[in-house]
Amino acid sequence: MHTNISQTIEGYRDAMVDLTRELVAIPSENPPGNHYEQTRELLSQRLRQLGFESRVEGDCLLWFAGDRDDRVLYFSGHYDVVPAQDSAQFAPIIKGRNLFGRGSSDMKSGLAAMIYAAKAVQESGVKLNGQIGLVFVPDEETAGPRGSRSLEEKGILGRNGIGMLTPEPTGGIVWNANRGAITLRITLTGKPAHVGRQFEGVNAFERMVDLVGRLTELKKEVEERATEYEIEPAIARHSILMLGGQSAGGTNFNVVPECCWFTLDRRINPEEDLEAEKSRLLTLIREATHNEASVEIVQEAPSAGTTADTALGLALRNNIAATTGKAPRFEMCPGLLETRFYASRGIPAYAYGPGLLTVSHGPNEFVPVDNIVDCARIYANTAVEMLSGE
Repeated sequence: MHTNISQTIEGYRDAMVDLTRELVAIPSENPPGNHYEQTRELLSQRLRQLGFESRVEGDCLLWFAGDRDDRVLYFSGHYDVVPAQDSAQFAPIIKGRNLFGRGSSDMKSGLAAMIYAAKAVQESGVKLNGQIGLVFVPDEETAGPRGSRSLEEKGILGRNGIGMLTPEPTGGIVWNANRGAITLRITLTGKPAHVGRQFEGVNAFERMVDLVGRLTELKKEVEERATEYEIEPAIARHSILMLGGQSAGGTNFNVVPECCWFTLDRRINPEEDLEAEKSRLLTLIREATHNEASVEIVQEAPSAGTTADTALGLALRNNIAATTGKAPRFEMCPGLLETRFYASRGIPAYAYGPGLLTVSHGPNEFVPVDNIVDCARIYANTAVEMLSGE
């Protein structure tokens, strides 16, 4: 661990807290995608104050430091947050050792840690054999098109990458893999009629029940599968097919329902193939409904994984242990991760951040202030270890 860098970062404690509070105060809720420009401008302004010249790519913000652009270690984070339960969540407050507010844990404190980690490395005078790349994106919470996906389509994402770190709220764990996702909204239609003359109608609800029965049989088979990646508890290793996260239909209790719909959320382990699983679902739905169901693909994203023993994985493990006094576990994230965009290109990618998954997205979201400082220290020292050698 680089002593001067660690001391420098401790001196940035108040600045990191202030930036986190400023970011939390902006309600960059997604959906629908509010205040992206305002958030991006605040980040750009802070980068300029620190002597960093950033560039805008659509709704994304990028900055690079170092002479060689053929070896880049990316710190990438998202600035959108899930909708708040109460507008008071955008009035950040500090209670004791914790900073409360929407996005404090997921992941605006992580953005502050990224920025000041890069600043500390720059101030250290260490000659980098490569670059640190800061990437700030929106649309992560809905896997939308305006964030990492847009950089991917432009051929910018992960260019010359030797690794990627993202400060997701991992609670002291390192996430080195993620599940893929296929989310469908399935609609069945019928014909309305008064209950007293239901024989004149076609019951969309009953058609939906028939299809759900077929999908329930598939669910039993799918959820027998288990990943080889680490994740706790053991039951979480199993693949997932969840039915009815949302559902609706009908117009009144005494009218044969003309339309019913429900969602299906399939979460795919890294050992499974996205296209094969999607095809199986769509084929079953088509055959069970005689091709009469309407299917909307709400989201679709692949699983991905990086082994824990890459150079970046070992450097991250060592610096977490040196900072916190405890070596971290490497586990699969139960949901989607932006690491998938990098891992799919063969770039080692890991999630580790100051926040806590247990409180993220909840009404009392918070981040321990000490964790922000520790995360910045870990990122900075990991960057030096990865980029200071020949």
